[in-house]
Amino acid sequence: MYPTNLNYKMPAEWVKHARTFISWPVQSSMCYPENYDEVCHGYAEIIQVIAEFEPVTIVGNLADSEKLSRLFQNDQIEILFIEHNDAWLRDNGPTFLSHATGEGAGVNWQFNAWGGKYAPWDLDNQVAPQMLNSIGLNCFDAPLVMEGGSIHVDGEGTLLTTEQCLLNPNRNPELTREQIEAELKKFLNVRKVVWLKNGLDGDETDGHIDNIACFAAPGKILIQICDDPEDENYVITQGNLKILSEETDALGRKFELIPIQQPPKLCDPETAKRYTLSYLNFYFVNGGLILPVFGGIAAKTDRLAVQVLGKLFPKRRIRTVNGMALIREGGNVHCITQQLPEGVG
Repeated sequence: MYPTNLNYKMPAEWVKHARTFISWPVQSSMCYPENYDEVCHGYAEIIQVIAEFEPVTIVGNLADSEKLSRLFQNDQIEILFIEHNDAWLRDNGPTFLSHATGEGAGVNWQFNAWGGKYAPWDLDNQVAPQMLNSIGLNCFDAPLVMEGGSIHVDGEGTLLTTEQCLLNPNRNPELTREQIEAELKKFLNVRKVVWLKNGLDGDETDGHIDNIACFAAPGKILIQICDDPEDENYVITQGNLKILSEETDALGRKFELIPIQQPPKLCDPETAKRYTLSYLNFYFVNGGLILPVFGGIAAKTDRLAVQVLGKLFPKRRIRTVNGMALIREGGNVHCITQQLPEGVG
């Protein structure tokens, strides 16, 4: 029996949350372990900011218990000890499902560290069922190797993803596009999958959707764009714009596309590797939106992003955080968070 047969569905991210889950970084798994203190400071800032809007549960390793209890003495913040290898909870945590009765559940996807890029990941692949068990929710084990950051839904039957990620042979080489779609429909109760081609240039997740496009509301899609023909993201974003301009959602609606200008290209001074800078890696919270901004040469596009999102979400407080604190590790605010919808658990 699949979630769809039982009328569970994956709700949109903007529905009211009961709380946010976020896991604490693990120094041994970091790309730049020497930056551990800086990364922890970035996580702490994001956690405290989210706690301004809703409760937060930090998924921590027991080895960090003293540090976490010292850092977080806030009634809005609690700690759940689950051993993990790495801290990208959007990707290795559960996808929560809701039901008209108020009963909740979750999907446990198979996790292989973005196509086997970062070993070990054995603990990470056990995080989702342990989280679901801790809050008493049913767990549906899906056969797909997949990360939560690779999908976005409108809550009305439409799912957005990229071919670069979900069709990548380092995830599910034995499955066709049609078979992957079928699994998504069975576990998330969506009726239509809209496939973009590629994610952002340099994205080591192999093109996660949460850096390139996301639903702002049913029928509305925010998409990060690049206007510089010399930038690798120009062809990528123009191609995705064209696909979306010709597509419809599960209810047959044409999409209203809201462009948001990408930050200027920025590379790691040591490795010359491009940072995956995205304003779409924001996170909805109750009554607000947590937006990573990058400062420096991105100051102008930072301001534009705040303006676009402020106009689009006039009833939400746009709360900015330092997006540079985590970016060398490969992700940002959306990547490290997972929302528990209200009434689910």
